[in-house]
Amino acid sequence: MKTLFGWSRVYKHFSLVLMLLVPAVPSTSAAEPVPAAHETPMEIPLLIDVRTPQEYQAGYLKGAINIEYEQIVDDVSRLVQDKNRRIELYCRSGRRSGIAQKMLQNVGYKNVVNLGGFEMLLKNYETVYPQKK
Repeated sequence: MKTLFGWSRVYKHFSLVLMLLVPAVPSTSAAEPVPAAHETPMEIPLLIDVRTPQEYQAGYLKGAINIEYEQIVDDVSRLVQDKNRRIELYCRSGRRSGIAQKMLQNVGYKNVVNLGGFEMLLKNYETVYPQKK
């Protein structure tokens, strides 16, 4: 969905940068793994929802950022310089995240994991369902 002057894309990139600059506060939920005290932010996996922005806004895994799979290489290349950093991907069924995984591996990312489909992950991850305005 395009908005006037492309503000949707500007907001998306701003929020991606902001999420990477602001340290994450670990959840105390048993369903979400808490990083060990010695882990640095670069050792914490980057969780990426590769669905469309509309799908993402309907609900997503807590801590996930949204990068559509068609843009994955460009956006991840700007955000992640360490090609050994763990990157975890998911979509609705696992198909798009599998495509995105191969795309990232083809440009040298070595630790990319396809978590599969959103519905399957719901029982193991905390989720966010934004309220509609």
